[in-house]
This record gives sequence, C-alpha cells and structure tokens, in this order.
Amino acid sequence: MKPSVPLLSPILRSDTQGRLLAQLFAHPQREVSVSELARLAEATLPTALRDVDRLVQGGYLTERRVGRNRMIRANEEHPLYAALKQIVTYGYGPTVVIPDLLRGLPGIDAAYIYGSWAARLDGEPGTDPNDIDLLVVGDVEPSQFYPIALEATKMLGREVSINVISPNRWQRADDGFIKTVQARPLVPLDLGGS
Repeated sequence: MKPSVPLLSPILRSDTQGRLLAQLFAHPQREVSVSELARLAEATLPTALRDVDRLVQGGYLTERRVGRNRMIRANEEHPLYAALKQIVTYGYGPTVVIPDLLRGLPGIDAAYIYGSWAARLDGEPGTDPNDIDLLVVGDVEPSQFYPIALEATKMLGREVSINVISPNRWQRADDGFIKTVQARPLVPLDLGGS
C-alpha cells in the first residue's frame, strides 16, 4: 500500500498534486484545460478538478474561461511562485523536464527513470534521492546525452545520470543489470509529445 504522504515532496498534499503542479510549473507560459492537465499528470478528472480549485483559490494558479473550458496556468505573479516552482520541480519535475529534453532525438526507443527516485514515486520509503537515474534504450551515441544530463541537472536541482543501452541488451534475460532494473520500480517516460 502506498503511503498517504508523498515521499518525493512531503510538504505537498499528494503525489497527484505534485504531478499537476510539475506540469504547470515546468511550462509556466503554457495554458491547458483541466481535462488535459489531468491526462498529462495521470490523474482522474475529479481529483484534478479538486486540486485545481484549491490552487486557483490560493492564487497559485490562474484560470481563464474559454467557452466551457477552464484554461489553467501557473501564476508567475504569486509571491511564492519561485519557491513553489523549485519545490515542485525538485520533487516531481523529472517526468516533465527529462522527456522535454529527450523528445525528438532520433534513435530512442524508450526511456525510464529507475533507482531511488522511481522507488519514492512508487511509494517505497527511504531517504531523499541524491540523483535521478535515467535509462535510455536505443541505437544512439551515448556522448550525445552529456549535454542533456547537464541541462537536466541544472533544471531539476539533482544530478541526472544517464545510462544508454541497446534494444538488444534491454531484451536480454541473462543481463544482471537489466534484471535488477526491471525488478525494481521503473517509471516510463512519455516521449511522444506534450
């Protein structure tokens, strides 16, 4: 059973709230409907509506009506905007920031976050993760990911370590590293688009 306290950022109300805020604060100029925000954050619509209502009422988000849609965005004018953005990005930003940096690169079949950060998102208790372990599966040159790791580290406030493996290696059942990674929490990243 997952703990009720979000382990990646215990000062937030829930992991869902963290994922919703990460989507908005990673792209503060982007405006999305509540239903699109729920989809991006992998939340149910009623939960997203409840959290959005609270956050709009508190002034952390702004809303604009377009027909029947409520268009939501981060409120960059809020006095705590910078602090909240840092907290949310540190805790929940990897699933938003890293796909943005990888999206469109040729040769990537899949990308996953594994290790302690993935374990905390999965509800496994432990200390605050020191870094983000990223696994990229594809026929790609590993050196092209060094600048991406540096940029992600800067944006997230945690070191990002990238491990690149071929699709053939990812399928091998006798590879000790692959067996270990696949046996533990694994967070697939959506590289399809925002």
